[in-house]
Amino acid sequence: MTGPGQHTHAATGPASEAAGHPWTDDFLGPGFQFRPLVLTPDDEGDVTATLIRYAAPNDEPPVESRHPADVQAVLYLHGWADYFLQAELAEELSAQGLHFYAMDLRKFGRSLRDGQTPGYATDLRVYDEDLDAAVAAIRAELSPLAGPYASPTVHLVAHSFGGLVAVLWAARHPGMLGTLVLNAPWLELQGSSLIRNLAMHLVEPVARADPRRPFHLPDMPGYWQSISSEAHGEWQLHPVWRPAASFPLRAGWVRAVLAGHSAVAKGLDITAPMLVMLSDRSRIQAEWSEELMHADAVIDVDETAARALRLGRRVAVFRYPGAVHDIFLSGQRIRQEAYGDVARWALSYPFGAAASTAPP
Repeated sequence: MTGPGQHTHAATGPASEAAGHPWTDDFLGPGFQFRPLVLTPDDEGDVTATLIRYAAPNDEPPVESRHPADVQAVLYLHGWADYFLQAELAEELSAQGLHFYAMDLRKFGRSLRDGQTPGYATDLRVYDEDLDAAVAAIRAELSPLAGPYASPTVHLVAHSFGGLVAVLWAARHPGMLGTLVLNAPWLELQGSSLIRNLAMHLVEPVARADPRRPFHLPDMPGYWQSISSEAHGEWQLHPVWRPAASFPLRAGWVRAVLAGHSAVAKGLDITAPMLVMLSDRSRIQAEWSEELMHADAVIDVDETAARALRLGRRVAVFRYPGAVHDIFLSGQRIRQEAYGDVARWALSYPFGAAASTAPP
């Protein structure tokens, strides 16, 4: 099993070189590969997302007698100022018979190119293209295993900011997913809808005049310190892709996020069964303390649990005592419990919304 500290730099090139590239060995180690997904260029030039896959090095070919409907895939989506590094998650879910994929969104992680503004977007709908491309690539690759009369089922697992992107995308794309697992999703500002409304009034004029203008806010490195092997954690983090001080928060991006939070607050109608995974408590503070090793230092978990009930009609909220913001970067016992929960959730709904026994 890949250890939590293993990390080297991935080789990346200009987006124009990415078109038609085959799978390339990834820095996470044996069994991990990546390839670019070429997207529509924007005002900063060529744009790609990156699809990562995992296959255990000693995996046997699929058994011919396996029922075609059993072809299940997981797609993992990272958070803000983040990238895919959870190799252990991939190994554990793959061992349960799930085909594992992850993606680095445009301008994050493996997809970040020279001259691009890290993580920058002015409308979260832009990520629809990223997710559409990833799901299409996964289904194209796995369709031969599913046979002519079935389609591979894709289960989306999304963390924090990625969770916000995922719920908005899923609401606009009913029937695309088997299940949706949200790992500490960022569904509301720390505080309440009142604070969000006040923030929107302050941000809106700045975003109209200068959408790339950064807001100079106090650094909050406590969470990074709780997970980084350079501080108190056990995970080796890329210094550019996962910086201690995060990416600058720019006016246009903040406006887009607040609009996403507003949509969640009004209620969505996601058809996929949803599992929401949260720590049992929050501890949001600037300075380091030992408590940050056992609490969510980024979001208000109780507010998030309440917001989650507005996402659709089939939502389960699981709490993990002592977990940090990313459940899969928490202590070994916690993350092992979480791996099992994700696998059981996905395999319990092999056909997603179609698995419902409710009358039409």
